[in-house]
Amino acid sequence: MNLKYIKAASLLMLTAAALPGISQRYTNALSPEQEMATFQLDGAFGIEPFVVEPEVLSPIDMVFDGRGNIYVVEMGDYPYDAKPGNFKGRIRLLKDTNGDGKVDQSYVFAEALPSATSVLPWKGGIIVTAAPDILYLKDDNGDFKADTREVLFTGFFARNSEAQITSLRFGPDNWVYANNNGQAGTITSKKHPEKPAVNVAGGNFRFRPDLGLFEAESGTGQFGQALDDAGHRFYTQNTLHIQQSPIAWRYAHRHDFMPSYRTDVNISDHELEMFQQSATPYWRQERSDRRQAKYDSMKTGYKEYARDHFTGASGATFYGGDGFPKEFYGNIFTGEVAGNLVHRDVIKSVPRQAAFVATRADGEKDKEFLASTDGWFRPANFTSGPDGYLYIVDMYRQHIETPVSIPEDLKKDMDFANGEQYGRIWRIFPKGGEKRSVAIPYLEGKKPEELVALLSHPNQWWRLNAQRLLLEKQDKSVVPALQKIVSESPDANARLHAFYALDGMNALDAKLVKAALSDKSPGLREHALVLAEKSPDYLPEVIRLTSDANPQVAYQACLSLGQFNGKEAMAALAQVAEKNMEEPMFRLAVLSSLPGSSPELTEMLGSRNVFKSPTPGKLKYLEDLGYIAGARNGKNEMAKLLAALENADKDFQAAALNGLAKGIKRSPNKSAPDKSVSKTLQKWSSDAPDHVKKAAESVRKALDI
Repeated sequence: MNLKYIKAASLLMLTAAALPGISQRYTNALSPEQEMATFQLDGAFGIEPFVVEPEVLSPIDMVFDGRGNIYVVEMGDYPYDAKPGNFKGRIRLLKDTNGDGKVDQSYVFAEALPSATSVLPWKGGIIVTAAPDILYLKDDNGDFKADTREVLFTGFFARNSEAQITSLRFGPDNWVYANNNGQAGTITSKKHPEKPAVNVAGGNFRFRPDLGLFEAESGTGQFGQALDDAGHRFYTQNTLHIQQSPIAWRYAHRHDFMPSYRTDVNISDHELEMFQQSATPYWRQERSDRRQAKYDSMKTGYKEYARDHFTGASGATFYGGDGFPKEFYGNIFTGEVAGNLVHRDVIKSVPRQAAFVATRADGEKDKEFLASTDGWFRPANFTSGPDGYLYIVDMYRQHIETPVSIPEDLKKDMDFANGEQYGRIWRIFPKGGEKRSVAIPYLEGKKPEELVALLSHPNQWWRLNAQRLLLEKQDKSVVPALQKIVSESPDANARLHAFYALDGMNALDAKLVKAALSDKSPGLREHALVLAEKSPDYLPEVIRLTSDANPQVAYQACLSLGQFNGKEAMAALAQVAEKNMEEPMFRLAVLSSLPGSSPELTEMLGSRNVFKSPTPGKLKYLEDLGYIAGARNGKNEMAKLLAALENADKDFQAAALNGLAKGIKRSPNKSAPDKSVSKTLQKWSSDAPDHVKKAAESVRKALDI
């Protein structure tokens, strides 16, 4: 580490400690060396400063771009809303000018950005989230400052910097994914004004910068998004440190009549508990005590936690490097900025379950991967670097909380700007053996065939950036080499990257798609299913994969199957529904499709005697199906549903009727029912068990009959 950084940081630390008006209720800043001494880290690893203040200030994201550059996003506005005319968001450009593996130059690449939160390399520049916009910035004349400043998309929620568009990630399918926290927004493209606006309320966002495509994506991720090798997305949201949305938005919204479009799944098997080593801040303890007193007076039974439970989960990052021991590959690292620690999750696939499960590693059942006693340590984000090591983006601030959530009297001695003069990025490396130098590679100048070779690199950073550059360059001379990789490479990751490199060049033929449907890699089978939706010729393969041993492949096959029409597809979908009805995500997959929510499918299930013995999953399925039928009110839809349940178990009838009543109340297509519906409801209102009578009466009331 360059000594000038540590000396400058120490001077700033001493200056801050001497400032008047800062209450002694809160600790003062430590120098980088002092802070490093507070880290309690997994014993197999070491940690060192990579860059510290004044070279970076209030950092929240960092990326190596593949052109010898490191970009750091600085959130100078935090924790207040960005004010027009005084935007403090910056992008810092870091350079190693002498090739010794150490940053020795820091430039302000762009400034006066509103709440910049995330950065992604693209075509010699960077894409930046800065609500209400997503921007493209590029240095055109080599002065290390952005000359081009182009708005790609606009319309995103622009208040509360903790809940804005962020966490840009380039996926293996050539799409760029971003978290939107479910915030409302009508998104338009400045480059493609001819394209219709997209409503992102309730979801996240994705786009293809090469094609100008953009759409809402499922999930309500906040700050932190991890994409594994196959592109499965995991994201954080304050108390819920790891979630997943197994179903894509385009499937969940195939029709407008679902009772709920919430698709987030909390995949943690260890709930909110964490092992904090820092002291509880005075304001937090006092606020928690007040809240608890209120809950106790109301006898709610609710427990308010001031510490040891996730409240500020941030920066979920997939570790895809080759520098750590093999058992760490595929783990997800998440910061806890309120608890001053780094949490690690091991991701596992569970039979018959669409979502993964996140569990603690064996050696971390009662501790965290890294915890600090320094209350200023704020691990907001991470980067898995080209050197195979993990980088921690440490915002380093005295307080990290939105002021609107703290009582006024407690804010009197709190300086929310205290720390904007600091910022640290740490590098974690394994002990033993020779430590790797910091690699800041220049991939831009590599020939297309060299980029193709990098698709099999053991480090995900190299593979993704090679694929991205192939997408940007569109050099089709490498198509034969890519085809050979898909057909012959023993490396599953290389086959997937080559598969989508071909797709990005419009050079993926039907033969390769069909072969991919039988590939040994579950990830490639999943993605092949998505492309197989384009042609009915693939239907037999899609049906076959609904019984795949891998639950993620079987789930994608179920989703893709719902894109097909005809008796063969309907019969297969009925079989999938019968087999997986106890799994909420599979029920959603079936019902979100048009054939899966049709009365004809219910008739098929009835003919299979599915509705003879009630189970929680079957009852919920029929309640949701009833809701859809009532809300959609298609021709004879309610009549067919009731007819299919004529001889069903009475609990099934009640479940469907209860859902039907709720759907009718919210239907935009209200109309008088046909005579058969009125007759059946009249019969069930007078000649049925009480719970069926009550449900039938609720439907009659909703229909005004």
